Amino acid sequence: MKRGKKYLEAASKIEKGKAYSIEEAVKLLKETKVAKFDESVELVLRLNLDTKKADQQLRGATVLPNGIGKTKKVLVIARGAKANEAREAGADYVGEADMIDKIANENWFDFDTMIATPDMMPALGKIGRVLGPKGLMPNPKTGTVTMDVKKAIEDVKKGRVEYRTDSFGNVAVLVGKASFDEAKLVENINAFVSLINKTKPSAVKGKYILNVAISTTMGPGIKVDSASFEN
Repeated sequence: MKRGKKYLEAASKIEKGKAYSIEEAVKLLKETKVAKFDESVELVLRLNLDTKKADQQLRGATVLPNGIGKTKKVLVIARGAKANEAREAGADYVGEADMIDKIANENWFDFDTMIATPDMMPALGKIGRVLGPKGLMPNPKTGTVTMDVKKAIEDVKKGRVEYRTDSFGNVAVLVGKASFDEAKLVENINAFVSLINKTKPSAVKGKYILNVAISTTMGPGIKVDSASFEN
């Protein structure tokens, strides 16, 4: 891939092969952003997991201390009192069969997160093959299948992030914007790594977090010393 001049200039500031402390890495990240827009910051962890085993497949959601700097549009699939609760809590869209049909018939996806009450999951099943690949199918593990609709909406609006391991044991998650104060980015990153450490499967032996890297949307990756996070 051919890289632009700005990218190459930014990459030249990063010492090849060096793993920086989290504070150094975040400082460097802000110095190497290349786009004119406010880039997102992504954290990627490579974990010592055998994802062929069900007990080593991580999936969940968390609200980061300082949010992620992005307001997400929320669709709630619910009926009756729970639908009213969703509207009062600030959901962008609320419906039941009408919204399911809209997605199925119009390929409508003007939302970032879908929340559903448990009783609506059978109806959602008919569009599961459409929602699944897009990562939009509600799931109890991520708190998006729930009767506590109000809390679920509040969490999403505060900056909740969902995460799951890929087939290689990697976890990638947004942890903020390049415009965030360094301290806020460090706090968000520490909070997420701490969560991953706490969810370490009991079957995993030896070093758990193998590699850590951060980058902006358009910028080069910066390796972080994983020992910075070990308890």
